[in-house]
Amino acid sequence: MSGSLRRNVSIIRLLKNQPFTNFTNPINRFHPFLRNQTHIPTREFLRFPNVVRKVREYEISPTLFTFSSSSSTASFGKVGFVGWYLGMVKSWPILTKSVTSSFIYIAADVSSQTISNSSSEPYDLVRTLRMAGYGMLILGPSLHFWFNLMSKLFPKRDLMTILKKMAMGQLLYGPVMTIVFFSMNAHLQGESSEEIVARLKRDLLPTMLNGVMYWPFCDFITFRFIPVHLQSLVSNSFSYLWTVYMTYMASLGKAAAITS
Repeated sequence: MSGSLRRNVSIIRLLKNQPFTNFTNPINRFHPFLRNQTHIPTREFLRFPNVVRKVREYEISPTLFTFSSSSSTASFGKVGFVGWYLGMVKSWPILTKSVTSSFIYIAADVSSQTISNSSSEPYDLVRTLRMAGYGMLILGPSLHFWFNLMSKLFPKRDLMTILKKMAMGQLLYGPVMTIVFFSMNAHLQGESSEEIVARLKRDLLPTMLNGVMYWPFCDFITFRFIPVHLQSLVSNSFSYLWTVYMTYMASLGKAAAITS
Protein backbone atom coordinates (compact mmCIF):
# COMPACT_ATOMS: atom_id res chain seq x y z
CA MET A 1 0.00 0.00 0.00
CA SER A 2 2.79 2.46 0.91
CA GLY A 3 4.65 1.49 -2.28
CA SER A 4 1.60 2.34 -4.41
CA LEU A 5 1.32 5.74 -2.78
CA ARG A 6 5.00 6.46 -3.41
CA ARG A 7 4.56 5.56 -7.11
CA ASN A 8 1.58 7.94 -7.46
CA VAL A 9 3.51 10.79 -5.83
CA SER A 10 6.40 10.17 -8.21
CA ILE A 11 4.10 10.26 -11.25
CA ILE A 12 2.59 13.55 -10.10
CA ARG A 13 6.03 15.10 -9.61
CA LEU A 14 7.09 13.90 -13.05
CA LEU A 15 4.05 15.44 -14.73
CA LYS A 16 4.67 18.78 -13.04
CA ASN A 17 8.05 18.96 -14.75
CA GLN A 18 6.55 18.38 -18.29
CA PRO A 19 5.84 21.35 -20.71
CA PHE A 20 2.19 20.37 -21.41
CA THR A 21 0.93 20.06 -17.91
CA ASN A 22 -1.98 22.53 -18.45
CA PHE A 23 -4.29 20.21 -20.39
CA THR A 24 -7.35 22.31 -19.56
CA ASN A 25 -6.08 25.17 -21.74
CA PRO A 26 -2.80 24.24 -23.51
CA ILE A 27 -2.89 27.43 -25.66
CA ASN A 28 -1.89 29.38 -22.57
CA ARG A 29 1.57 27.85 -22.80
CA PHE A 30 2.37 29.54 -26.15
CA HIS A 31 1.66 33.27 -26.01
CA PRO A 32 0.47 35.74 -23.34
CA PHE A 33 -1.94 37.45 -25.78
CA LEU A 34 -3.76 34.18 -26.40
CA ARG A 35 -3.81 33.49 -22.69
CA ASN A 36 -5.45 36.86 -22.02
CA GLN A 37 -8.05 36.35 -24.73
CA THR A 38 -9.00 32.79 -23.87
CA HIS A 39 -8.98 32.96 -20.10
CA ILE A 40 -12.69 33.62 -19.59
CA PRO A 41 -14.58 31.82 -16.84
CA THR A 42 -17.38 29.81 -18.38
CA ARG A 43 -20.12 30.77 -15.96
CA GLU A 44 -19.19 34.46 -16.10
CA PHE A 45 -19.20 34.51 -19.92
CA LEU A 46 -22.64 32.96 -20.14
CA ARG A 47 -24.19 35.80 -18.19
CA PHE A 48 -26.13 38.06 -20.58
CA PRO A 49 -24.36 41.41 -19.83
CA ASN A 50 -20.96 39.78 -20.30
CA VAL A 51 -22.02 38.23 -23.61
CA VAL A 52 -23.11 41.62 -24.93
CA ARG A 53 -19.91 43.22 -23.74
CA LYS A 54 -17.72 40.60 -25.36
CA VAL A 55 -19.62 40.80 -28.63
CA ARG A 56 -19.13 44.56 -28.72
CA GLU A 57 -15.41 44.13 -28.07
CA TYR A 58 -15.02 42.04 -31.22
CA GLU A 59 -17.45 43.96 -33.44
CA ILE A 60 -16.27 44.76 -36.97
CA SER A 61 -17.08 48.25 -38.20
CA PRO A 62 -19.75 48.20 -40.95
CA THR A 63 -17.83 50.86 -42.87
CA LEU A 64 -15.40 48.15 -43.95
CA PHE A 65 -18.13 46.71 -46.16
CA THR A 66 -19.54 49.97 -47.54
CA PHE A 67 -18.12 49.44 -51.03
CA SER A 68 -18.18 45.68 -51.12
CA SER A 69 -20.04 45.54 -54.45
CA SER A 70 -21.03 47.71 -57.37
CA SER A 71 -24.74 47.45 -56.50
CA SER A 72 -24.19 48.72 -52.97
CA THR A 73 -22.09 51.55 -54.36
CA ALA A 74 -24.85 52.57 -56.75
CA SER A 75 -27.43 52.41 -53.98
CA PHE A 76 -25.24 54.53 -51.71
CA GLY A 77 -24.82 57.09 -54.51
CA LYS A 78 -28.55 57.43 -54.99
CA VAL A 79 -29.26 57.82 -51.31
CA GLY A 80 -26.38 60.25 -51.02
CA PHE A 81 -27.70 62.47 -53.81
CA VAL A 82 -31.20 62.56 -52.33
CA GLY A 83 -29.81 63.46 -48.93
CA TRP A 84 -27.60 66.13 -50.48
CA TYR A 85 -30.53 67.64 -52.40
CA LEU A 86 -32.79 67.72 -49.34
CA GLY A 87 -30.00 69.39 -47.42
CA MET A 88 -29.66 72.02 -50.14
CA VAL A 89 -33.42 72.63 -50.09
CA LYS A 90 -33.20 73.26 -46.36
CA SER A 91 -30.04 75.40 -46.45
CA TRP A 92 -30.56 77.31 -49.72
CA PRO A 93 -34.27 76.91 -50.56
CA ILE A 94 -34.72 79.70 -53.13
CA LEU A 95 -31.47 78.99 -54.99
CA THR A 96 -32.06 75.22 -55.08
CA LYS A 97 -35.64 75.56 -56.31
CA SER A 98 -34.60 78.14 -58.91
CA VAL A 99 -31.85 75.91 -60.32
CA THR A 100 -34.27 72.97 -60.37
CA SER A 101 -36.84 75.02 -62.30
CA SER A 102 -34.16 76.12 -64.74
CA PHE A 103 -33.09 72.54 -65.49
CA ILE A 104 -36.68 71.43 -65.96
CA TYR A 105 -37.37 74.29 -68.39
CA ILE A 106 -34.20 73.41 -70.32
CA ALA A 107 -35.28 69.76 -70.62
CA ALA A 108 -38.82 70.76 -71.57
CA ASP A 109 -37.68 73.15 -74.29
CA VAL A 110 -35.27 70.59 -75.75
CA SER A 111 -38.16 68.10 -75.86
CA SER A 112 -40.48 70.69 -77.40
CA GLN A 113 -38.03 71.57 -80.17
CA THR A 114 -37.35 67.90 -80.85
CA ILE A 115 -41.06 67.22 -81.25
CA SER A 116 -42.11 70.31 -83.21
CA ASN A 117 -39.08 71.02 -85.39
CA SER A 118 -38.39 69.15 -88.59
CA SER A 119 -35.03 67.51 -89.18
CA SER A 120 -33.94 70.38 -91.44
CA GLU A 121 -34.60 73.11 -88.85
CA PRO A 122 -31.63 74.11 -86.69
CA TYR A 123 -31.78 73.89 -82.93
CA ASP A 124 -32.60 77.26 -81.31
CA LEU A 125 -30.15 77.62 -78.44
CA VAL A 126 -31.23 81.19 -77.67
CA ARG A 127 -34.79 80.00 -77.09
CA THR A 128 -33.54 77.38 -74.61
CA LEU A 129 -31.52 80.03 -72.79
CA ARG A 130 -34.64 82.20 -72.50
CA MET A 131 -36.54 79.31 -70.93
CA ALA A 132 -33.67 78.57 -68.56
CA GLY A 133 -33.58 82.21 -67.46
CA TYR A 134 -37.33 82.26 -66.86
CA GLY A 135 -37.15 79.15 -64.68
CA MET A 136 -34.14 80.45 -62.78
CA LEU A 137 -35.14 84.07 -62.19
CA ILE A 138 -38.94 84.05 -62.14
CA LEU A 139 -40.63 80.68 -61.75
CA GLY A 140 -38.35 79.14 -59.12
CA PRO A 141 -38.47 82.02 -56.62
CA SER A 142 -42.20 82.63 -57.23
CA LEU A 143 -43.05 78.98 -56.53
CA HIS A 144 -41.12 79.13 -53.26
CA PHE A 145 -43.01 82.18 -52.00
CA TRP A 146 -46.37 81.00 -53.35
CA PHE A 147 -46.36 77.65 -51.59
CA ASN A 148 -45.12 79.21 -48.36
CA LEU A 149 -47.92 81.79 -48.58
CA MET A 150 -50.54 79.09 -49.14
CA SER A 151 -49.26 77.09 -46.16
CA LYS A 152 -49.58 80.16 -43.93
CA LEU A 153 -53.00 81.25 -45.18
CA PHE A 154 -54.42 77.70 -45.24
CA PRO A 155 -52.35 75.52 -42.88
CA LYS A 156 -54.79 72.59 -42.78
CA ARG A 157 -54.90 69.68 -45.25
CA ASP A 158 -58.57 68.78 -45.26
CA LEU A 159 -60.51 68.63 -48.51
CA MET A 160 -62.05 72.09 -48.23
CA THR A 161 -58.66 73.71 -47.55
CA ILE A 162 -57.08 71.91 -50.50
CA LEU A 163 -59.89 73.11 -52.78
CA LYS A 164 -59.28 76.68 -51.62
CA LYS A 165 -55.58 76.40 -52.47
CA MET A 166 -56.40 74.93 -55.86
CA ALA A 167 -58.87 77.74 -56.60
CA MET A 168 -56.29 80.36 -55.61
CA GLY A 169 -53.80 78.78 -57.98
CA GLN A 170 -56.23 78.70 -60.91
CA LEU A 171 -57.58 82.22 -60.35
CA LEU A 172 -54.43 84.09 -59.27
CA TYR A 173 -51.07 82.38 -59.62
CA GLY A 174 -51.72 80.55 -62.88
CA PRO A 175 -53.01 83.54 -64.92
CA VAL A 176 -50.35 85.91 -63.57
CA MET A 177 -47.47 83.56 -64.34
CA THR A 178 -48.86 82.79 -67.81
CA ILE A 179 -49.07 86.51 -68.63
CA VAL A 180 -45.53 87.05 -67.34
CA PHE A 181 -44.22 84.09 -69.33
CA PHE A 182 -45.76 85.14 -72.66
CA SER A 183 -44.89 88.82 -72.17
CA MET A 184 -41.28 88.24 -71.16
CA ASN A 185 -40.62 85.74 -73.93
CA ALA A 186 -42.21 88.02 -76.58
CA HIS A 187 -40.25 91.01 -75.32
CA LEU A 188 -36.96 89.10 -75.53
CA GLN A 189 -37.84 88.15 -79.10
CA GLY A 190 -38.13 91.84 -79.95
CA GLU A 191 -41.92 92.20 -80.10
CA SER A 192 -43.49 95.59 -79.44
CA SER A 193 -46.10 96.34 -76.78
CA GLU A 194 -48.92 96.11 -79.33
CA GLU A 195 -47.67 92.76 -80.54
CA ILE A 196 -47.39 91.46 -76.99
CA VAL A 197 -51.01 92.52 -76.27
CA ALA A 198 -52.16 90.87 -79.50
CA ARG A 199 -50.31 87.65 -78.53
CA LEU A 200 -51.99 87.60 -75.12
CA LYS A 201 -55.42 88.07 -76.70
CA ARG A 202 -54.73 85.17 -79.00
CA ASP A 203 -52.93 82.70 -76.70
CA LEU A 204 -53.90 83.47 -73.10
CA LEU A 205 -57.46 82.11 -73.02
CA PRO A 206 -56.71 78.79 -74.81
CA THR A 207 -53.72 78.28 -72.54
CA MET A 208 -55.77 78.90 -69.40
CA LEU A 209 -58.51 76.50 -70.54
CA ASN A 210 -55.95 73.77 -71.14
CA GLY A 211 -54.43 74.52 -67.74
CA VAL A 212 -57.79 73.97 -66.04
CA MET A 213 -57.82 70.44 -67.48
CA TYR A 214 -54.27 69.66 -66.32
CA TRP A 215 -53.31 71.51 -63.13
CA PRO A 216 -56.14 70.74 -60.65
CA PHE A 217 -55.12 67.07 -60.49
CA CYS A 218 -51.45 68.01 -60.02
CA ASP A 219 -52.28 70.64 -57.39
CA PHE A 220 -54.43 68.22 -55.42
CA ILE A 221 -51.56 65.72 -55.12
CA THR A 222 -49.09 68.48 -54.27
CA PHE A 223 -51.18 70.13 -51.56
CA ARG A 224 -52.52 66.88 -50.09
CA PHE A 225 -49.46 64.65 -49.84
CA ILE A 226 -46.28 66.74 -50.23
CA PRO A 227 -44.62 68.76 -47.41
CA VAL A 228 -44.29 72.48 -48.01
CA HIS A 229 -40.51 72.55 -48.57
CA LEU A 230 -40.82 69.96 -51.38
CA GLN A 231 -43.96 71.28 -53.07
CA SER A 232 -41.97 73.42 -55.51
CA LEU A 233 -39.98 70.36 -56.62
CA VAL A 234 -43.12 68.28 -57.18
CA SER A 235 -44.85 71.15 -58.96
CA ASN A 236 -41.80 71.54 -61.21
CA SER A 237 -41.90 67.83 -61.96
CA PHE A 238 -45.54 68.10 -62.99
CA SER A 239 -44.75 71.19 -65.04
CA TYR A 240 -42.41 69.30 -67.37
CA LEU A 241 -45.22 68.25 -69.74
CA TRP A 242 -46.94 71.60 -69.28
CA THR A 243 -43.73 73.45 -70.10
CA VAL A 244 -43.36 71.48 -73.33
CA TYR A 245 -46.76 72.87 -74.31
CA MET A 246 -45.96 76.39 -73.03
CA THR A 247 -42.67 76.63 -74.91
CA TYR A 248 -44.47 75.54 -78.06
CA MET A 249 -47.12 78.26 -77.57
CA ALA A 250 -44.45 80.86 -76.88
CA SER A 251 -42.61 79.95 -80.08
CA LEU A 252 -45.61 80.70 -82.31
CA GLY A 253 -45.36 83.61 -84.70
CA LYS A 254 -46.41 87.14 -83.93
CA ALA A 255 -50.14 87.57 -83.51
CA ALA A 256 -50.19 90.85 -85.43
CA ALA A 257 -48.56 89.24 -88.46
CA ILE A 258 -51.11 86.42 -88.44
CA THR A 259 -54.22 88.57 -87.97
CA SER A 260 -53.23 91.26 -90.50
